[in-house]
Amino acid sequence: MVSSLYANSSQQQFEYIGIIRESEYSRLFRYRNNIDLVFYNRLLQCYVLIDLKNDELKHQDLGQMLMYVNYFDRYVKQDFEKPSIGILLCKKKSDNIVELTLPENAQIYASDYSLYLPDKTVLQQKLAEWIKEFEDEHGES
Repeated sequence: MVSSLYANSSQQQFEYIGIIRESEYSRLFRYRNNIDLVFYNRLLQCYVLIDLKNDELKHQDLGQMLMYVNYFDRYVKQDFEKPSIGILLCKKKSDNIVELTLPENAQIYASDYSLYLPDKTVLQQKLAEWIKEFEDEHGES
């Protein structure tokens, strides 16, 4: 299944590639195990693979994402494209599991999600914290 959907139609930065169903990579590994979402970031020139987990993050989930990223980097991406990025969204994660499971240079990120948005003031405070943190790290004002 391949379809196009632009997240920002004026800039066309992300292209939704599709939900991967049983395909060449499934046959390669001889079991049915599919990644949830595949995007292509036109500015970064790389694939962005997203896997959604409705449980706590396990080291097996990280290994699975590493396999997806390796597959795309070896068999799908072109020579001029940048390495693929993997994103795992899960109900709960442990930073220790992520740190110990993945190599230091892995382009794989894990984050927990919430089913409900926090209060507007909490979101504004968090945004202000992130902006300050970014400015402190990059020396911008």
